Amino acid sequence: MNARTDLPSLSIPEVYFATLRSGIRMPYVASGSGEPLLLVHGSLCDYRYWNAQTAVLAKDFLCVSVSLSHYWPADSDADQGEFGWRQHVAQVAEFIEGMNLGPVHLVGHSRGGCVAFHLAREYPQLVKTLTLADPGGPLQVEGKPEAAMPAATLQLREKVADLIDRGEIEAGLEMFVDSVSMPGIWRRSSSNFRTMAADNASTLPKQFRDPLPAYTRAEAGELRCRTLLIAGERSPRMYRDNVDSLAEWIPQAEKQSIAGASHGMNVTHPASFNRIVLAFAGAA
Repeated sequence: MNARTDLPSLSIPEVYFATLRSGIRMPYVASGSGEPLLLVHGSLCDYRYWNAQTAVLAKDFLCVSVSLSHYWPADSDADQGEFGWRQHVAQVAEFIEGMNLGPVHLVGHSRGGCVAFHLAREYPQLVKTLTLADPGGPLQVEGKPEAAMPAATLQLREKVADLIDRGEIEAGLEMFVDSVSMPGIWRRSSSNFRTMAADNASTLPKQFRDPLPAYTRAEAGELRCRTLLIAGERSPRMYRDNVDSLAEWIPQAEKQSIAGASHGMNVTHPASFNRIVLAFAGAA
């Protein structure tokens, strides 16, 4: 079954829904041919986040981008099951298996990077290469206190959730997006991105109630596929720290930084991002 969007500037013409074993219908788009390259979005995003990648990388790969459950244009929440990173890991694995895609070149950004990390760790047979762009989640460093989000971050997220719950969507989105990228980035973002974020605003309070797990050296050491870590040169420190530590902890890991870029590097610097991904996955 397919659906069309009334936002042509954000869409790829055909949007399909794959029915998973769990009963969830996962929206996805696909283009190109060759080895499968699967793209997993992060907070406030959906399959549209990767338009600048699929338009180029489809020349060399079968590019597939998914919308995780509860994200646009998903069915009603009542049909989506529980919202959570664990559920998203299992659902993407079901998608790869059900579509007979594996092993895939797996690319995840931000919260989607955490999903991709754990998918590659738990389902190694489904992943050929792994690319993590500014992977989200706390970092557990040996000898340091138990990893947790800083108090200031938690307070900000409470404010964001309250704004969204009260219907002050624009204010809540601006506060959150600026906090994970850089001050002023929301107002400088394209209307396409702001539309996509507004379509997914209801997922933010859900994700705040579902904190991501901490990355550990032991779990990172379990990865057996070639892995690429990409940081934005101007991304918030927590993302750059994640990239630095994971690049050290993961066997067969490489690291790249995109000059001048912040958290939304694949949108603001698509040529650099695409070139890095193509060189890495294409060499596998």
